[in-house]
Amino acid sequence: MKTIDLTLSKLNELFPPTFTQEQLAKAKTAFLKELALQAHRFYGGKMATIPKAGIYGFNWFNVWYTPGVSAVSTAIRDNHDASFELSNRGNLVAIVSDSTRVLGDGDCSPSGGLGVMEGKAFLMKYLGGVDGVALCVNSYNKQGKHDPDKIIEFVKMLVPSFGAVNLEDISQPNCYKVLDTLREECDIPVWHDDAQGTGSVTLAGLVNALRIVDKPIGDVRIVMYGAGAANTTIARLILMAGGNPEKMALFDTKGGLHKKRDDVKANAAFYRKWELCEKTNPGCLNDIGDALKGADVLIAVSTPGPDVVKPQWIRQMANKPIVFACANPVPEIYPYAAKEAGAYIVATGRGDFPNQVNNSMGFPGILKGALLVRARKITDEMAIAAAYSVANFAQKKGISPDYIMPTMDETDMFAQVAADVAMTAIANGVARITPSRDEVYAQTLGDIKEARAIIDLLMREKFIGAPDPQMLANAVEKAVAIVTR
Repeated sequence: MKTIDLTLSKLNELFPPTFTQEQLAKAKTAFLKELALQAHRFYGGKMATIPKAGIYGFNWFNVWYTPGVSAVSTAIRDNHDASFELSNRGNLVAIVSDSTRVLGDGDCSPSGGLGVMEGKAFLMKYLGGVDGVALCVNSYNKQGKHDPDKIIEFVKMLVPSFGAVNLEDISQPNCYKVLDTLREECDIPVWHDDAQGTGSVTLAGLVNALRIVDKPIGDVRIVMYGAGAANTTIARLILMAGGNPEKMALFDTKGGLHKKRDDVKANAAFYRKWELCEKTNPGCLNDIGDALKGADVLIAVSTPGPDVVKPQWIRQMANKPIVFACANPVPEIYPYAAKEAGAYIVATGRGDFPNQVNNSMGFPGILKGALLVRARKITDEMAIAAAYSVANFAQKKGISPDYIMPTMDETDMFAQVAADVAMTAIANGVARITPSRDEVYAQTLGDIKEARAIIDLLMREKFIGAPDPQMLANAVEKAVAIVTR
């Protein structure tokens, strides 16, 4: 093992060729988890803070700090919007979480989300040229319960230092109140990536999947498995994009969402779920197996698998069924099993399978576009614009059952998303400034290239040291042992 090449093909080659598809899928999951643990320990996390201004002689200390910086303070005092130009605020995102819904691992304690939040900051910088700060907070109140008002107050307090806020891994129902309150009461964008981000990229994948099977979005029957922050927002965006609520049904752990779900209606905190109870599933179906008979699309964002979605469910779907199994870190059904059951197009949230429907395709460009027009909020229309931007980018390259989404290494896509989102923000009247589309595109692409050039330089000069190849060997050995024991 002489290299650290982790491209998709190389990743598969790390394991014995005798492995079945199921063993290979399990081995890759175990390998990536073990390698992540070792690599994070090796680097001490993923992010650091470095200056972006230089020192060109002793008195530059007096420019960047006192006495010169006093002029910056008073300029911002007299015009708060000057903070976007005179500080890094205009390109800085707070990544805020109480770590109560971390991937498929649930409540990981406040600091348990740091790995994910640092990962978010890493992707923001590399994919969007955006600076991010991981902020995991303790949301417990005196009664020992997670209090959404504590998150709301925390975010309101930090607004003057940031250009946008990315909420992450906050469990329902608290996530609904936190997002909806902050969207309206803050004068910078507050974005819940698990909800709006996942909704946007899932809509993008669905748009292209339906283009391939030649089915209009308003005609297809859609079944959604899981009714948390992600799927409820996915459903809302699909309906805004032309989906038919009478042909949609959502299912949570207690059955279908519909007008007879008095348990949902009785809990005011679940108002987003109740809205969908009133709009969808007019037949009041409670069995997902019944709902999937003749359905065109299954979108699962529920419990990590791999046996959560049953092959027999897929077998009874309509011609050329579309299956999105997007639980992380393990999909509800592995792609090979879904294909064996008859799925025509399969997507997951992971990059080691084709068709990664993951919010990493959306949030770097969406946040960058919002920042470059100094938006006051990210509207649903901006999220939908991002979805069609992602979908159209892939369509121009040539979509197929195994390519409905761009991949994270397609740099131009993020600049296109930023430009489309920025123009929609201007049209929606939530932008402070109005650069042209070409200006946003060029600025985004330039910032992305600069971020990557800096990282490449640090790697080349060994300020970022390459991990020991033995690290990979150890991770492979452990993964193989887990699968074969």
